[in-house]
Amino acid sequence: MGQPLALRKDFSGSELRRLARASRDANQTRRLLALSVVYDGGSRGVAAETGGVGRQILRDWVERFNAEGPDGLINRKAPGAPSKLDDTQRGALAQVVERGPDPEIDEVVRWRLMDLAAWIWDEFAISISEATLSRELKALGFTKLSARPRHHDQDPEAIDAFKKTFPHASKKSGPRSRPAPK
Repeated sequence: MGQPLALRKDFSGSELRRLARASRDANQTRRLLALSVVYDGGSRGVAAETGGVGRQILRDWVERFNAEGPDGLINRKAPGAPSKLDDTQRGALAQVVERGPDPEIDEVVRWRLMDLAAWIWDEFAISISEATLSRELKALGFTKLSARPRHHDQDPEAIDAFKKTFPHASKKSGPRSRPAPK
């Protein structure tokens, strides 16, 4: 069985409890209170019970606390997967979208996500999903635009004839039928 890690000497149990009271992060508060038990001479098992975790997790908290202080006990956002496209590839994608498709070369009349994903595969040999590509385009400042649907046999003259042409008279309302309540 290994030796327990020593805690930093620049804090005490009462200081950690004071920091826990001031903290707005529930997880940090729980961790600070668990470490205050160790500072006050309690066993690591009791400290782990106080924090509601096992001893290995408590040891991880001690390592983070020793390295970064009380701020090391705040949950961090997970970094997530790295982006599939680098800055030069994003720049090329933005140029292609701005330029628009050439029907003779690209064989499309408008860019769809599936067409852009195929273009990225042809140019960079990177397989990218339509959802990921949509997020990349949104990050580049592009939004999805849809043309208003129009029937191919639509007659503009029939539309004009159908429009209502009532005069816009601003007639004042007549007198009230009943007096207003007092």
